[in-house]
Amino acid sequence: MAKDAKKESEWIERLINGGDVPCLDPENCPNGWASPPGDRFMVRGPDYLATKVKIPGGDYLLKPIGFDWIKGPAKISEVLKNPNSRIRRVIDDVFTDGNRPFIWAIHLQLPTKENHSVVAYFVSTEPAPEGSLMDQFLKGDDVYRNARLKMIANIVKGPWIVRKAVGERGVCLIGRAITCKYSVSEHFCEVHLDVGSSVVAKAIFHVALGYIKSVTVDLAFLVEGQTESELPEQIIGAFRFSELDPASAGTLEASDGATTGHLKPSMSERLWNSIGQSLKQIH
Repeated sequence: MAKDAKKESEWIERLINGGDVPCLDPENCPNGWASPPGDRFMVRGPDYLATKVKIPGGDYLLKPIGFDWIKGPAKISEVLKNPNSRIRRVIDDVFTDGNRPFIWAIHLQLPTKENHSVVAYFVSTEPAPEGSLMDQFLKGDDVYRNARLKMIANIVKGPWIVRKAVGERGVCLIGRAITCKYSVSEHFCEVHLDVGSSVVAKAIFHVALGYIKSVTVDLAFLVEGQTESELPEQIIGAFRFSELDPASAGTLEASDGATTGHLKPSMSERLWNSIGQSLKQIH
């Protein structure tokens, strides 16, 4: 048992520390990533449908194991299917017998000239309980997933203009806001979030991009509980990225897709109002 625990510790350590951006303390992680406490996020409590009361998120369902800040000549897609990706190299090297852990990846495809992507990875060594929200999400179709995948975004630190554009805290069913693609297999799920697919999301992002070296953001993902039996909600995983330097991004050849344009970080008052209305989403 001790030998198995040591083996798990070693490969997880390789993943956590193997990216171009270091894993640091959540309270001090310039140009780094971290795992913020789950209680920083408010989720639907057991009596939410009657009382609308939210509770601190608590422990994540999955363990955070890695973060990539990467770019490529075209939009990057399906990192977990790429045998040359660092995550796959470690998994293929360690689990030669095929008894592999389940990897969940949240992949933000960003509309920059250099096709930057933010990818956060989480792991579970046990299958999702039969009938659980996670189980239903993995077995469901894209219509179900788009109606249930929720993102909670907290701006931890950043200039006023970024807080104005994004809001201090935001909650949305992400599949209704931007185009999502789900790549699911027995051993992994990679959720691609195409930030450039929405005019509003793209405009907000380009405001934030101009200040990315001074912004700290927490993102949490969960399957929304919509009935009493599905509450309280549980966070699948969350991560923090802080003061990222675009020049520090690693390189990765894109598997498909095209490049996206780049907008100047400026907006009219009418667009500010439009953004404000769009952020009044599901809570």
